[in-house]
Amino acid sequence: MATLAFMKIPNRKTIALLLALTLPGTVAWAGHTKAASQKTSSASTPSYPVKISANGRYLVDRNNVPFLIAGDNPHALVTMTSMADAARYFDDRQAHGFNAMWFDVLVAGPYRPYSPEDGATYDGIRPFTAFIPGGADTAHYDLTKPNEAYFARVDQMLTLAKNHGMVVFLDPIETGQWLQTMRNNGPVADYAYGQYLGNRYKHFQNIIWLNGNDFESWENSTDDAVVQAVAKGIRSADPGSLQTVELNYQNSSSFDDPTWMPLSQINSTYAYAPTYIQMLHSYNQTPVAPTYLLEAHYELEKVGEPWDYGNPLVLRHQEYWAMLSGGTGQLYGNAFIWTFMPGWRYFLDTPGVTQFTIWKKFFESLPWQDLVPDQTHTVVTDGFGTFGNLQTRVSNSDFCTASKTHDGSFIVAYLPTVRTITVNMASLKAPVIAKWLDPSNGAYTTISRGPFINKGTRRFTPPAKNHDGDGDWVLLLAVVKGK
Repeated sequence: MATLAFMKIPNRKTIALLLALTLPGTVAWAGHTKAASQKTSSASTPSYPVKISANGRYLVDRNNVPFLIAGDNPHALVTMTSMADAARYFDDRQAHGFNAMWFDVLVAGPYRPYSPEDGATYDGIRPFTAFIPGGADTAHYDLTKPNEAYFARVDQMLTLAKNHGMVVFLDPIETGQWLQTMRNNGPVADYAYGQYLGNRYKHFQNIIWLNGNDFESWENSTDDAVVQAVAKGIRSADPGSLQTVELNYQNSSSFDDPTWMPLSQINSTYAYAPTYIQMLHSYNQTPVAPTYLLEAHYELEKVGEPWDYGNPLVLRHQEYWAMLSGGTGQLYGNAFIWTFMPGWRYFLDTPGVTQFTIWKKFFESLPWQDLVPDQTHTVVTDGFGTFGNLQTRVSNSDFCTASKTHDGSFIVAYLPTVRTITVNMASLKAPVIAKWLDPSNGAYTTISRGPFINKGTRRFTPPAKNHDGDGDWVLLLAVVKGK
């Protein structure tokens, strides 16, 4: 049994505190292949590239099939893994049904802990061949002098992702470590670097460009300009690829910075507070755009002010809240995987990964793209709990999020705690069957005495405890087939 877990401070710069946690079911690297081979995704591999749906609310693949974002955050993949380890990692994530990844083109410590401070790969390949005057560190790399050997490694990682059916949220130059590099190079060189990337990677149809990363100073117009210069350089060479941006940690949405709207087709949501708060903010912003949960609490980490720990219950809260608040998916995160810290191979198949797979399979079984969040409590009319605010801990919120499809065929509600809720049955188009989903193990319990007529109101109370011994449940009301 592994007992290691780590804390990250809010900006994910360092990992500093050892916490004790027993992880039942964690699979060691040597044994993961057999276990992974027994797990399959219920959805076929999408046909890339992805694009914006006709109504602007979600992503679709080339064949206009709705694309539910179900990703991981292996930020340091390019520099911290061999190709053999990367291939095994992708095998594992593909077997669990993941279809997206966020990793960085450039990776360096100390902002990416355990990564070399010169931005080199684990085997010593630096990303640039020259420095601008003023120093010989990452802040003074000459962005107009890329090292072909390094970017060939990026090519290989992108090819691996493509071959595993993954969309890559590719960060061209993340702002946690490399903002000073962009400042020192200036907007002309930054733009040229973006052009280089756009030209090099425009033939990859599985890329969404993700700018920023903990971009705390986006309200500084000078800083915003140099980051946008890279994005504009990419756009000049690769106008067909989607782009987005991550702004500041704690809580933010891409469209909080209106100057990014001409460059961003996707509204990325960042939330350490209960995710429904920021997700609804993103959903209600204009122009209408797909929004998804880019970052929140990572498994085995401690973040936020006030802080919360990324245990399975906290992860389930944020996952179901996000999808029922207008989300089109999310990226899962794991303390050991985003840094590829020593011992990461033993923390691939954690409870959080298993339960993320349950989340994905549940929503893939529904017309998730048609769900509309119940913001005015016309669907769940009583028992929805307390909304809270941005200072509320995820683990302390009891708020029930609910959504209904446009045509009244489905209602989905997530209850973080056991209590009775009242549902407006007249919001459904026909009689329904009712089920409880246990999000900790994926088991369904059909509610007896159904089907239930679509008139008046009805009270629903979940079983006392789920498989994990927690109180969270998902209520599904589905119109009887043929109605």
